Amino acid sequence: MNWKKFLKTNGLRLLAVVIVAAIIVGAVVGALGGKAGFLTNLDGILREPFQQASVTFTGWLESMYGNIYRYDTLKAENQRLREELASAQREAREGREAVQENERLRDLLDLSQRHSDFKLEAAKVVAFSASNWSSMITISKGEEAGIEPGDCVITEGGSLVGQVTEVGSGWATVRTVIDIDLSAGGYVSNSGATGMITGDFSLMQEGKTKLGYLMEGVSLFPGDTVLTSGKGGAYPAGLVVGTVEEVRTAAGGQQTFGVVTPACDLSNLLQVFIIKDFEVVE
Repeated sequence: MNWKKFLKTNGLRLLAVVIVAAIIVGAVVGALGGKAGFLTNLDGILREPFQQASVTFTGWLESMYGNIYRYDTLKAENQRLREELASAQREAREGREAVQENERLRDLLDLSQRHSDFKLEAAKVVAFSASNWSSMITISKGEEAGIEPGDCVITEGGSLVGQVTEVGSGWATVRTVIDIDLSAGGYVSNSGATGMITGDFSLMQEGKTKLGYLMEGVSLFPGDTVLTSGKGGAYPAGLVVGTVEEVRTAAGGQQTFGVVTPACDLSNLLQVFIIKDFEVVE
């Protein structure tokens, strides 16, 4: 007999017969011996991996759900904290702005009380233009507000910003206190020494100006406050120009001058006041 051919042809049937016989034998043995039968054992053998897999899968699902829940909770908490932080920052910013606005109003009130003759026009700074040859700002008021070339421009505290040079409809250009073409009579509040505030090319690059043409024998010291003298009528007297930072000697050693740091921060100006009219005191 060709066993290979037989097994190839009837192998599956033979295997089925063997399995059935084994099941029957196992059942009989189990019944006689009081032990778990073959089917029970087979059921247990087959069921155990599925039970383990089910437990593992259930645990994995619970872990995934927990992670997703915690992620969503943390995400919501993070968003809430972000919103609270943004709100706190906004309130702090608004508080600082309110404090600064109150300070500006107090300074303006004090200025108005000290200079009741000033006819002021408020304007916003819309642009700041600085180059190697000039230092200018553009403001939001012009000829419609009665502003004219030559008008003096100050801060709410009375610090000199500069002088209007050009006027249009809804705008005006202001030459700042450090521009090389600006000049004004000045004096030192500490000593009463007089001189001229004039722009200087090299100092303009440093954001500073110069107090020169001092009388012979006049003493000038770092820390001295420089004000406008009012001479010439272009600027009211008593406007704060700045503070003497250092005293230098001009080339040749015959003249001294003061390097003056402006009282106003030109790069951070938001609002200025144009003096449209004032009482000239000679």
